[in-house]
Amino acid sequence: MFKNKWAKRCLVLFIFYFLCFYVLPLDAFARVSGGRSSGSRGSRSSTPPGSYSTPRQAQPTPPPSQPLSQPAPQPQSSLLRGVMGGIMGGMLGGMLFRSLGFGSDLGGEGGGIGIFEILLIGALLFGIYWYIKRRRQAAAANAYYQSSIGTTEPSYQTSYGQSYQQPREEERDLGKGLSYIRQMDSSFDEKKFQDGCMDQFFKIQGAWANRDMSGAKNLLTEEMLRIIQDDAEKLKSEKRINKLENIAVRSVDIVEAWQESGKDYITVKFYANLLDYTVDESTGQVVSGSKTEPVKFEEYWTFTRPVGNNPWQLSAINQAE
Repeated sequence: MFKNKWAKRCLVLFIFYFLCFYVLPLDAFARVSGGRSSGSRGSRSSTPPGSYSTPRQAQPTPPPSQPLSQPAPQPQSSLLRGVMGGIMGGMLGGMLFRSLGFGSDLGGEGGGIGIFEILLIGALLFGIYWYIKRRRQAAAANAYYQSSIGTTEPSYQTSYGQSYQQPREEERDLGKGLSYIRQMDSSFDEKKFQDGCMDQFFKIQGAWANRDMSGAKNLLTEEMLRIIQDDAEKLKSEKRINKLENIAVRSVDIVEAWQESGKDYITVKFYANLLDYTVDESTGQVVSGSKTEPVKFEEYWTFTRPVGNNPWQLSAINQAE
């Protein structure tokens, strides 16, 4: 009774949507750099920026027996995603292959699908979803436990009774890099630098939205100017406009600072949200993104300059992993 075209189409659509929304989620948003990593970070180009924090006072650590708060969700393993994508892609291809009339001898007359096959496929999909969910929960709980308890640095007591926490290696590296920059530029101030980064963030995003980077060329290294302008020209050739609206920068944090080859480098982490969508130039119709659903994102922007009191330029954009 289920051996008809309607049942086939429903099953194929179900597999397609499961594949898109649970196994192979894609980032369809654009903004500057198209949501990808680009540019140069000098000798650290092959090393992704780390989420380093400044030294802080020690906080009480809960004992292992104390209930932990709900862990933050962790991203799904890329290997598992690839395996699941392969399974689902094979199933989808097989369904389409049979729906065209091939291999009918394997599925009965006309390649129809029986109720047993539908139940079997449904059970398999549910099993995959359950397995992924359990793996996510286990990984999140373990990561949270390790970050809250297992990686806590030893604290020390001062003569005044105040406790402090020994900074991690990354924190010492950040402090050392900033001190080197101050040695060559006594006027350097972290707060002013962060404010300047935010100003450059808005100016570069505005130039990108206008598909003309000439107004922001002094804020970019030659390499970044070429990369972003090429992307803007591609939008022009496709007669599309990337709209960036209601940009709100929630935080700007310095995460790396170093010197090499006569240049200063500082990487900052932007945490922001905005409306990011692309429209057709002639019709104004939205072709990707959303005019109503804001996008939250984290990106690492690396700025460089010749050592000393010189203007900073954007040299790289890296996506948070």
